[in-house]
Amino acid sequence: MADDDLASIAGLPEELGIDEELDKEAQQLNVRTESRRYGKAVTIVDGFSTDVIDLDDLASRLKKQLATGGTVEDGTIELQGDHTDRVPDILRDEGFQLR
Repeated sequence: MADDDLASIAGLPEELGIDEELDKEAQQLNVRTESRRYGKAVTIVDGFSTDVIDLDDLASRLKKQLATGGTVEDGTIELQGDHTDRVPDILRDEGFQLR
């Protein structure tokens, strides 16, 4: 079954965003830190499985809430600094599941 058929099968309008919500719940994200150049910490969020999620928009919301910089690279979100204590709560609030 294709994702674009889900809304028509459920009988719900596409504007409700049911595809995106179900996709969020199905993903198992991983949050970790890595040490980069000069010992600087970077928080990495990976495990995004489809193109339904707008990673640029999600990264923008994370950066705004954490007041930090970051980027989207190869299907992962990289945030400057160690934010492993706050990122899981923000992602759960957004509807994602974590490993």
